[in-house]
Amino acid sequence: MTTMPSQLIDGAWEDGDSALEITNPADGSTVGHVAWSGPESATRAADAAARAFGEWSELPARRRSDILLDAARLISERADSLGVLLAREAGKRLPEAVGELAFSAEYFRWFAEQARRPNGEVIPHEAGDRRHVTVRRPVGVVASLTPWNFPCSIQARKLAPALAAGCAVVARVSEKAPLAATEMIRALDDAGVPAGVVNLVHGPAREITQTLLDHEAVRAVTFTGSTPVGREIMASAARRVVRPLLELGGDAAFVVLDDADLDAAVEGAMLAKFRNTGQSCIAANRFVVHEDVHDEFVERLVTRIDAMSIGDGLAADCPDLGPVIDTSRVEAVNSLVDEAISQGARRLTRERELPQSGTFVAPTLLTDVPDSAAIATQEVFGPAAAVFRFRDLDEAVARANRTEMGLAAYVWSRDLSRCWRTAERLEAGIVGVNNALPSVAFAPMGGVKQSGLGREGASLGLEEFEDVRYLSVGL
Repeated sequence: MTTMPSQLIDGAWEDGDSALEITNPADGSTVGHVAWSGPESATRAADAAARAFGEWSELPARRRSDILLDAARLISERADSLGVLLAREAGKRLPEAVGELAFSAEYFRWFAEQARRPNGEVIPHEAGDRRHVTVRRPVGVVASLTPWNFPCSIQARKLAPALAAGCAVVARVSEKAPLAATEMIRALDDAGVPAGVVNLVHGPAREITQTLLDHEAVRAVTFTGSTPVGREIMASAARRVVRPLLELGGDAAFVVLDDADLDAAVEGAMLAKFRNTGQSCIAANRFVVHEDVHDEFVERLVTRIDAMSIGDGLAADCPDLGPVIDTSRVEAVNSLVDEAISQGARRLTRERELPQSGTFVAPTLLTDVPDSAAIATQEVFGPAAAVFRFRDLDEAVARANRTEMGLAAYVWSRDLSRCWRTAERLEAGIVGVNNALPSVAFAPMGGVKQSGLGREGASLGLEEFEDVRYLSVGL
């Protein structure tokens, strides 16, 4: 059981004003406790980050790179043990939890290397006595606010580029699954990140967030979470012109064209929909399938879904699906399904007898879903989805884009030309083309429309934490 001090402020691990119990969604057992405090801790953390920023930002990029590489090594070495902790607190299947820690390490590794890349520009001059150059400088102190569904990898996706750029950070992770992310930040501390450069506070989300946004040293906020909360953060950040980097809700369509490899498409559908029990921002919510292959695709998909095992992600015989994070998520997913059925939708998948304890939801595929049903246009964030048929590509694209969200989408076809042309028309920041796992550290992630602002990962992810300074030099 995790009982170590879990709040990091100015290089010191400390307890909070109280302790918050963290429980396992699979059985309700206690996993550990996390420090719980409030605005005072957030202010001290931001003060510490402000003091540490100058020295860290002036440190040679090679030295910052070495520290981040060491952190990547430590996270990789601890992935198995931290994966068990993550599986217990978040209800993840153990292979997925260990994989998330490995992916987290990859962000630190990639941005450690990126920190040493040239990042300025020499602009051709037009007058003999002038020279023009740009340089990039870290933006300052960053507030990093992350959710529970991928608590380690999402925090890593923010911390790694911010630190590589030379910023200092105050992090807050969701209280629903904070333990493994806390231990990942402990690895950064163990790797030699100087005191105050990385700070971690636990406490009420709204109070901590507002305190950080009001702090004069905080110059950027990076947030992953729901669109409504993202709007609030953006509005609050605007009062001090704090730079927002927002990765918000998704409602991904999974488009299957008539010439798709159905074996591959079904395999991709299972992964895109049910990874992390459907609790993924880029999860497939709606299957949009050409009428010529609709029935066969649906039959194969239902067979696969009905064969899924459900249980504790740490069981010796690892199940296909674990629990969702808590009872509120159970109620939210079941409510979407029930509302669609009340409007005429049909459940294609079988009824399930779920484990007696824990927060489990039956995997569900619906058809005949009316457009008025919430599941047709809203993020599910759980193991349920709707399937729609289409006749031509225009209809498919219109169906896929019929949502205010635009984070991810998927298209499956054997014809690369059709894939390319379809992908260009999909209103999404990420498109998986015959690929259900598009997220990688070296490519940009982010959405369009109501799914956010900015990009994480890749060189663009580093630039989000940098200011461009232009120097006009007279000779």
